[in-house]
Amino acid sequence: MKSIGDFHVHTNFCPHGTTDSMESYVLAAIDKGLEYLTFTEHAPLPKNFIDPTPEKDSAMRWEDIDNYLSEANRLKSLYKNKLIINVGFEVDYIEGFEQDTKELLNQYGDQLDDAILSVHMLKDPNGEYVCIDFSVEEFERIINLFGSVDAVYNCYYRTLEKALSSDLGKYKPIRIGHITLIEKFSKEYKPDAVYENEISAILNIIKDNKFELDANTAGLFKEYCGSSYPSQEIMMLANQLSIPLVFGSDSHASNHIARGFNLLLTSSSLPRHLR
Repeated sequence: MKSIGDFHVHTNFCPHGTTDSMESYVLAAIDKGLEYLTFTEHAPLPKNFIDPTPEKDSAMRWEDIDNYLSEANRLKSLYKNKLIINVGFEVDYIEGFEQDTKELLNQYGDQLDDAILSVHMLKDPNGEYVCIDFSVEEFERIINLFGSVDAVYNCYYRTLEKALSSDLGKYKPIRIGHITLIEKFSKEYKPDAVYENEISAILNIIKDNKFELDANTAGLFKEYCGSSYPSQEIMMLANQLSIPLVFGSDSHASNHIARGFNLLLTSSSLPRHLR
């Protein structure tokens, strides 16, 4: 795991987050004794892609990018003696919009220090798109569209493999976000199958491509999940494959910086060097 830091943090530029200023995240990180902080705001969705969430609030607006980067760089300079601040994106892989995503990264990639590649959107059997983590009610609707919980899980892992192999250009993020996000509502909607083979295949692709893995604690605090993304058992498998694990709280509020960090570090199930 990288030096002590939170490498997956959102901001007030996130429509589904809080109004907490970016500076409040920085101050919280300093107060917690972190060495690093990475802002990974949701990159804008492709301009010709319709956000499938009911609130249309999945990502930062295109017109906010410059202000987001400018504020991050101001804070980097202001607090350079107290905290190493990285500015980046959490980039959505959306099947069929690879070229749009590549163009976004080509436009802004040289201004980013860090980035995450995640899957939130799936193409449903009707060729429309859905967002898997919006709400438990929306997830129920998605299950009905696909026909079963397992059909949704299968599509998620297939899409994740496509994300890993996609050509997104030289600025493609090397860190893969919350690879078990599909389990966010697993206490309410549990699949019949076990997806060990799919996860093993994904971990091997990550290893072969020298990618990193987001060790994301957000799921620990989700009502219908209660587990990190991925689970500690999967993190152990990743460690055995020498895949770098990079901690992230996925916080959308400044008081959630590094939330769950101690739960992971003190877990007896994690490899010793990660505790």
